[in-house]
Amino acid sequence: MTDTILVDTETLASRVTAALLTAGASPDSAAAATEALMHASRTGIDSHGVRLAAHYATMLRHGRLNRTPRLTIRRTAPATAMLDADDGLGHYGCYRAMDLAVEIAAETGVGAVGIVRSSHCGAAGAYALKAAEAGMIGIVTSNSDANVTLFGGSLPFHGTNPIAIAAPVAGQAPWLLDIATSSIPFNRVRLYRSLNRPLPAGVAADMHGHETTSAHDAHMLLPLGGPDYGFKGAALAGMVTILSAVLTGAATDPAMIPMTDTDDRTTARNVGQFCLAIDPARFVGRAAYDRAMADYLRRLRAVPPTDAEHPVMAPGDREWTTARHRATKGIPIDPDTRRFLGL
Repeated sequence: MTDTILVDTETLASRVTAALLTAGASPDSAAAATEALMHASRTGIDSHGVRLAAHYATMLRHGRLNRTPRLTIRRTAPATAMLDADDGLGHYGCYRAMDLAVEIAAETGVGAVGIVRSSHCGAAGAYALKAAEAGMIGIVTSNSDANVTLFGGSLPFHGTNPIAIAAPVAGQAPWLLDIATSSIPFNRVRLYRSLNRPLPAGVAADMHGHETTSAHDAHMLLPLGGPDYGFKGAALAGMVTILSAVLTGAATDPAMIPMTDTDDRTTARNVGQFCLAIDPARFVGRAAYDRAMADYLRRLRAVPPTDAEHPVMAPGDREWTTARHRATKGIPIDPDTRRFLGL
């Protein structure tokens, strides 16, 4: 990044919490948002990290986000439940939903919790990781407002619609996948705008649907797979919409009001999320699972790379390496976030 400073994690977390509390967030929801934002910033997912605190604070002040949400849970079957996030910070509802999914999975082997009346939740991997830390496989999806075109389409239709999966690995950091079903997250476009950096080719289009590398001209994203294979990303985005919105009663992507680029800062968006926890002990058994995961990852990392300077990595390896580096060197903060947090 250009014109950034490095800030230690403790200082940064305290400033983020303070900013959210000042904007009116309840202590519990502010703590949840800080935890999720710090997860993203520590692991190098800067587009979904502490830079989002300013946006959340604005929406708390204007009323789009409920400052003091009361989460309500409705068990619908032995292995399923619904959580109403009461239009609060999405991080609060997602952490509680995954905690509940893990609790249910401990009883039944799997636990599935749908979330309605939620909001943007940052990096979905933060919640999948909670399941892995409890010894379970976690899967999280979230829909969002339309800013990704369909394959061959000329208008935005799906959101960036992330899929996150975390799996425990005995004696190691979890296997962690956290991807948007778009070419890149739209928050990365906003980040590149703030840094005045060009986008990579094949990830965004202008308001006419033509591919562009200008972050300032980008009006929509291309689905994962780009101009030639975007049908894959578009289909995965649809799967996320079905799990997160159709299944839960949340707003579908094209029916949802925009997260940004709108003058409406008071209307709740009714984002939907879906959390699934799976207990490996109820399938192959814990010992067999641990052995298989260790053997699988050993074989994966032993594959010879095409470039000796870039070893083959499992999902999560880059993030955990970044987290170790930033734990000692500090987290890079862009100028806008630096000013907002008073750093």
